[in-house]
Amino acid sequence: MIKGPDSPLVADLHPSPNIEPRRGGLTPTILLLHYTGLPSVAKALEVLSRPDCKVSCHYVIDVDGRIVQMVAEEKRAWHAGQSFWAGETDVNSASIGIEVHNPGHQAGYPDFPEPQMRAVAALCRDIVARRAIRAHRVLAHSDVAPARKIDPGEKFDWLGLAEACVGHWVAPEPVDPADQGLDIGAGAEAVAEAQALLARYGYDIAASSRFDEETRIVVRAFQRHFRPARVDGRLDRSTLDTLARLVAALPPPGSS
Repeated sequence: MIKGPDSPLVADLHPSPNIEPRRGGLTPTILLLHYTGLPSVAKALEVLSRPDCKVSCHYVIDVDGRIVQMVAEEKRAWHAGQSFWAGETDVNSASIGIEVHNPGHQAGYPDFPEPQMRAVAALCRDIVARRAIRAHRVLAHSDVAPARKIDPGEKFDWLGLAEACVGHWVAPEPVDPADQGLDIGAGAEAVAEAQALLARYGYDIAASSRFDEETRIVVRAFQRHFRPARVDGRLDRSTLDTLARLVAALPPPGSS
């Protein structure tokens, strides 16, 4: 099912049968990062290659940095599930999925080791260069499915990836402990601004001008990726300022 590795960084092939052609003529424009949420990489490879589990990904990266390819990049893997980004609802067809081994929040959520993150950065650089994936399209699973997913989570080293020229990043505004931010039920100009900016960046959010549960969920997802110092889903000045600067740093629409 895999003729050979797509990247010279691949150490092993472990083909998954859970694949299909990309739909609608889509090619990869998103690089989506996950954590496995399983106790071992062996278990992750088992689950991701079992037909009854109906999940797969293109790559798995172990804690020691070993990279395993499961699905050829030209194929549609089943890693994103029900998701959305910047108008695209078939994220599986529009993305390449990397599972970074970590047992996840329900099992202590350990740090991502340096050898693993070096391998993540190297593989991401290789993929985005070959596939011409834009920096702001390197995303977390929690970005495209904020109501369902929290991975790879607030410990994932997005800053380190940015320093390795992977992904879109601005330095987060410092958190003010006295600023508890807006929460459910609040209606303010800042809420409308945040909803518009989140939608502009690509998140699935409606412009209600009220701080509802949907807004809280999306704000929390944004914080996990871009302002991880405090992930509480409340709209404080640090979150809004970080969001505004991140959107301002996007390339102009239609630019190559």
